[in-house]
Amino acid sequence: MKLPLKLGQNLDDYDDFYDMLSDSHQDLDAQQSKMLSDQLILLLSNHIGDLAVLRQAFALARVHVERTLPR
Repeated sequence: MKLPLKLGQNLDDYDDFYDMLSDSHQDLDAQQSKMLSDQLILLLSNHIGDLAVLRQAFALARVHVERTLPR
């Protein structure tokens, strides 16, 4: 049975996660940083392996971006 996208707290330490994410982009130019983000998305999407969950995550992320950034 496939599970829905988890929207509640699921990480033990958000600060450690954010530090790890920020540190992974340190000293990269904009193109390298985008490539790193793309690679992380592919690796984690493969790990999740459920297209329904991934579709929900992509749709939710896009809604947040569209609401946040002016057109």
